[in-house]
Amino acid sequence: MSLINTEIKPFKATAYHHGKFVEVSEATVRGRWSVFFFYPADFTFVCPTELGDLADRYAEFQKAGVEIYGVSTDTHFTHKAWHDTSETIRKIQYPLVGDPTHVLAKNFEVLIEGAGLANRGTFVVDPQGRIQVIEITAGGIGRDAAELLRKVKAAQYVAAHPGEVCPAKWQEGDRTLAPSLDLVGKI
Repeated sequence: MSLINTEIKPFKATAYHHGKFVEVSEATVRGRWSVFFFYPADFTFVCPTELGDLADRYAEFQKAGVEIYGVSTDTHFTHKAWHDTSETIRKIQYPLVGDPTHVLAKNFEVLIEGAGLANRGTFVVDPQGRIQVIEITAGGIGRDAAELLRKVKAAQYVAAHPGEVCPAKWQEGDRTLAPSLDLVGKI
């Protein structure tokens, strides 16, 4: 069964954010667009490149009304230590959520059983708490923040314009499609 269009399950977790430990829950994310960005572990190799890429584009996500939650099965204490020792991680302005009990990784079905780590999973959640985009990649394959932002904007557009859909490579401002009998076989 796919998680697309399902509501995120209840959770409570602690995040490292702006030099503090803060609580994050399913109630925290309601009312705005959110991205849950799961990665395997702090102090690794591909993970900081992805998180740094998101940090570089964070202002664009914020401008689009989107909060990012970086999530790994590490603790919030480990997130702070990584933040304090890595130049790349130090530039992160979004919350880094600790999931040592694996509640979030299980809720989003990205837990690697036996390893205690999360797969590289990306989930775009709408303001009602429903999952609109899912991307899961193998551990060695990094993700692209620009492409994620494009998908978020497409999801936002479709939500705001019922009856329209965004074709492949759609960028903000591009033409959309209005599915109808007249379009069948003409694309």
